[in-house]
Amino acid sequence: SVPACCSARYNLALLAFFGFFLLYALRVNLSVALVDMVEPNTSLVKNTTSNVCPEHSSTINVPRNTTGEKYSWDADTQGWILGSFFYGYIITQIPGGYLASKIGGKLLLGFGIFGTSVFTLLTPLAANLGVGYLIAVRALEGLGEGVTFPAMHSMWSSWAPPLERSKLLSISYAGAQLGTVVSLPLSGLICYYMNWTYVFYIFGNIIFMNIFFYLFTHLFPTTRALGVLWFFFWMWLVSDTPEIHKSISHAEKEYILSSLKDQLSTQKSVPWRPILESLPLWAIVVAHFSYNWTFYTLLTLLPTYMKEILRFDAQENGFLSALPYFGCWLCIILSGQIADHLREKQNFSTVCVRKCFTLIGMIGPAVFLVAAGFIGCNYALAVAFVTISTTLGGFCTSGYSINHLDIAPSYAGILLGITNSFATIPGMVGPVIAKNLTHNNTVGEWQTVFYIAASINLFGAIFFALFASGEVQDWAVSGYHLHRN
Repeated sequence: SVPACCSARYNLALLAFFGFFLLYALRVNLSVALVDMVEPNTSLVKNTTSNVCPEHSSTINVPRNTTGEKYSWDADTQGWILGSFFYGYIITQIPGGYLASKIGGKLLLGFGIFGTSVFTLLTPLAANLGVGYLIAVRALEGLGEGVTFPAMHSMWSSWAPPLERSKLLSISYAGAQLGTVVSLPLSGLICYYMNWTYVFYIFGNIIFMNIFFYLFTHLFPTTRALGVLWFFFWMWLVSDTPEIHKSISHAEKEYILSSLKDQLSTQKSVPWRPILESLPLWAIVVAHFSYNWTFYTLLTLLPTYMKEILRFDAQENGFLSALPYFGCWLCIILSGQIADHLREKQNFSTVCVRKCFTLIGMIGPAVFLVAAGFIGCNYALAVAFVTISTTLGGFCTSGYSINHLDIAPSYAGILLGITNSFATIPGMVGPVIAKNLTHNNTVGEWQTVFYIAASINLFGAIFFALFASGEVQDWAVSGYHLHRN
């Protein structure tokens, strides 16, 4: 194989990493800010948790900023606000995958992130106008972000040699976890020292400045040095396929193209019917849906659980909410390396690696999530269990999560659009159901939430283990050809 260092495919992985970092930093900040946006005890008549867990004393005596507007949204309304992002997100999944297969993923991904930043900047204004406006802005944010993962999968179908898939994809998608790690505590600090509106202004502007610099440097070439930011690099260094890349070495291009030559299809039309009848695809759908139920429930509600049950303040809340995703980030990077090592050096079959990693990444989290609900007010143990649960979930990135590329590289973007559409449903209904089940914020109610998530995870893991495949499907290579040089 061609060395990884400074190669075009690893540059792509690194730039994608930072792109998903920015994307998730924008996506998750609302779950921290929401705790600060709502009038205290709006959702409860009396705080039933105060008898269960003692108040957690804060060591920081800095006076808290309370200038942010407060809204009297009940628990159900908060559930709808948290879920609204996914109503936009689900709409652009399959169109995103289809468009990426036709026009390439580079522009889709770049402008998907641009759209997300614009709507992030509009969030405080929308909240002031009313809850309907806020829900609409969050849904529009989801609309822009919905194309990003299918676009990336579509690009990897042309860029990732089969035996490097786990490594390359785990690097690029791990950015999402690190974005969560940075965004949660930073949002907590911003809420504490400034007020919640700045969470949206600061995060939105980071991306906005990227795009501004990119346009500015193209209008005024002499200032090109200013443009050394993500959007600039993405547009400058990335191409949709190795064939049209400006600076790829001949050896690397040949290596990538020859490794994929028997796996890609020349068909212009998408074989929709065989795709929808494919059992290996439905195995990914079920696994993706199940994993996301747990992931989204925790992502949107962990800050609330930390505050209402374990009773940490916003600052501690942010850091402790981020801890599980830091573990997950490490796990994704390491498991990607291990998965490809097992396939390349130890001769494990692709399907064996995908199934084993999915089982670890779904049954492990289920066990520790249920355990987290049963340790009462032991803060350290609660945080440890939730952290281990989310960390083990990182194995799934080298499991079901990139299995689309194994079974149909040419249509990977479309397949991800399909599985992610189903996997977005938990983001829409999970938080709403969880909020409905936790009206009184008792430990018992939260145990029920964790039980449901764990059961769904278990079912998804078993279904995938029974029906997944690691081989390119017949319908995905009809008319396969030797790649043009």
